[in-house]
Amino acid sequence: MIRMNLSKNMLNNEEINKELPSICVPLIGKNLHEIKDEIEFIKSKKPDMIEWRADFFTDLNQEKKVNEVLAAIKQGIPETPVLLTIRSEKEGGQKISLSEDEKLLLFEKVSVNKKIDILDYELVNGEKNIGEVREITKQSGIQLMLSYHNFERTPDQEVLMTKCKVAESFKADLVKISVMSQSKDDVLLVLNVTNEASKTIKIPLVTISMGESGAITRLLGWAFGSTITYAIGAKSSAPGQMPIETLRSAINTMKKSL
Repeated sequence: MIRMNLSKNMLNNEEINKELPSICVPLIGKNLHEIKDEIEFIKSKKPDMIEWRADFFTDLNQEKKVNEVLAAIKQGIPETPVLLTIRSEKEGGQKISLSEDEKLLLFEKVSVNKKIDILDYELVNGEKNIGEVREITKQSGIQLMLSYHNFERTPDQEVLMTKCKVAESFKADLVKISVMSQSKDDVLLVLNVTNEASKTIKIPLVTISMGESGAITRLLGWAFGSTITYAIGAKSSAPGQMPIETLRSAINTMKKSL
């Protein structure tokens, strides 16, 4: 599997498409002890990327404890890129004690320590906040993933294509689209958006159709241009995720057949 060259200022589709996809697993522990247990469990599975879903962390308002977790992740899996996500409650995340301004301040503080490689931030937060986060990541040499999530339905193709283009216009390094499927038609729509967007935008694309019928996008999305797929490490963070061993084996089998 590809390990992203995060030392570069910008990823591009030509580079990253060589060995799609990178498999990312989440850490969702509520405290340092639980997260260390998760790290111990998943490190032998050798994920290509770790996502710390910090909105699950109960001490997110304590900078020292946040940095302790980031240090533990880097110490436990030192060569694996770290994606930091504090998922907004508006887009399926946990309720947190920080205001949006406090969240941005935390981003600024942890970015300086060079313990994260990519920061996920939602498009729903608007131009002003996105501009601030883009500047924070730019100053720290961190990649910015701008994301859109819909846990209720799959919007039409025009809406999803627009989300991709808006993320690119904000100078994101990656764009992520994750939507809930209610039917096979929804899944086909997401795969078609993936195919079309990978031809028209110049930044790496991550697309996911959540839910049972959408699980196939986690297996086959890379064939249409999605660069990252998410798997269960110790615990799942979204509907439709599958164990990393199962996902990796299935993807490798598909690659051989294709």
